[in-house]
Amino acid sequence: MGDMMDPKSAAANGRLAMLAAHISALAPAEVDSPMIIDASFASTQSLAVQPPPPKNLNGSLTVVDERSGKRYLVQVSDEGTINSTDLKKISTRKNDKGIKLYDPGYLNTAPVRSSICYIDGDQGILRYRGYPIEELAESSSFLEVAYLLLYGNLPSEHQLAEWEFAVSQHSAVPQGILDIIQAMPLDAHPMGILVSAVSTLSLFHPDANPALRGQDLYKSKQVRDKQIVRVLGKAPTIAAAAYLRLAGRPAVLPSSTLSYSENFLYMLDSLGNRSYKPNPQLARALDVLFILHAEHEMNCSTSAARHLASSGVDVYTALAGAVGALYGPLHGGANEAVLKMLSEIGSIEKIPDFLEGVKNRKRKMSGFGHRVYRIYDPRAKIIRKLAEEVFSIVGRDPLIEVAVALEKAALSDEYFIKRKLYPNVDFYSGLIYRAIGFPAEFFPVLIAIPRMAGYLAHWRESLDDPDAKIMRPQQVYTGIWLRHYMPLTERRENHS
Repeated sequence: MGDMMDPKSAAANGRLAMLAAHISALAPAEVDSPMIIDASFASTQSLAVQPPPPKNLNGSLTVVDERSGKRYLVQVSDEGTINSTDLKKISTRKNDKGIKLYDPGYLNTAPVRSSICYIDGDQGILRYRGYPIEELAESSSFLEVAYLLLYGNLPSEHQLAEWEFAVSQHSAVPQGILDIIQAMPLDAHPMGILVSAVSTLSLFHPDANPALRGQDLYKSKQVRDKQIVRVLGKAPTIAAAAYLRLAGRPAVLPSSTLSYSENFLYMLDSLGNRSYKPNPQLARALDVLFILHAEHEMNCSTSAARHLASSGVDVYTALAGAVGALYGPLHGGANEAVLKMLSEIGSIEKIPDFLEGVKNRKRKMSGFGHRVYRIYDPRAKIIRKLAEEVFSIVGRDPLIEVAVALEKAALSDEYFIKRKLYPNVDFYSGLIYRAIGFPAEFFPVLIAIPRMAGYLAHWRESLDDPDAKIMRPQQVYTGIWLRHYMPLTERRENHS
């Protein structure tokens, strides 16, 4: 039976042995020294003082409808937006319902006004509450960044201590949820487990459900804050239990004396030994990755969280929906695709043929290009440096040579330059996760854990938004206008 171990279980079981082999080879001074996150992370371009977006864009547009000859005045806000419902008045006849914005994928639609995250894809800028991501990755911790995202400012020393204590106090997960995780199939995908467990938290905390306690429940700051620390505390515990399920091992109780990232690694690797302490350099590397993945504006999963929250549903159900969106291979699973691509390329010598295949649309290039960024993803620059730090501890992944050479070749090729295709956050992150010993199917979970902070920040902001409405987009109907019911015996077969 031992020879027939599931590949996922084998990968999870092999993690400890792999790390032990690498780390035991290091001198004690190397193991104990913290990872140095130096200023070379910072991008000169993104940290340069950029003028803020102009705030005096208000005015009006005069729209001339050449179909009817009518003129319409549409007001423009200070931020340069128009109210989409103002377009409904542009109509040609009685049965014309007015102009709608057809925007598949919401390429230029802003359903919310937010102060949490700022992205300038043309300049390669990412800021949390005004702080450049480079500075936060260099100097901050994940829980400090989570506080910033949620409450708008970096905490004082006293506030941070209280915050860290509150999160750790809520890190235990109800035994019923751990039992459900253990009852899952051995080959259950960890993201499927995470979605199920986060949703199930709603059943274990009925005190947090507006459907049961009234729609005004979340007007209470105390109630909101309790759900926030619950989610942040329990997310890594659930994730660790899902990982251990892959190895056929029971969940490990969290530690209250370790940092957020250290505690997560402790639950994965300690085998219940309470004196075990994770390698501090790897814990710091994971903390930086958590900071980089904590928030990214109105992406697919964050939009899903706000969409669900607009109905008044409890926070756990809203977050479960967001994690479900992150599960998708076009979103949270992208770094797994990068590893697969690099493995298929195999060696530096094969890169030219691969790039030709990409240009001829015969091969797909993962980890390059981004819906928002038209220049180098600022997170990718940080992660590339971080990869070298991690490899100095656990050994150099041979695929990093392929990755570096592929990046260099692509960025010197006119085809990719013209299309503004640069490495994104997924290009190097999968290599780091693999080097730390995680199986590829666990990569999306490592994004979901820190992204809870971003989801919760948007959930909290939406509760105070005076313009918030239940999200109910329009559609452009293209179906049959009208037909009448026919008895079954009179119908012909249709093949569609």
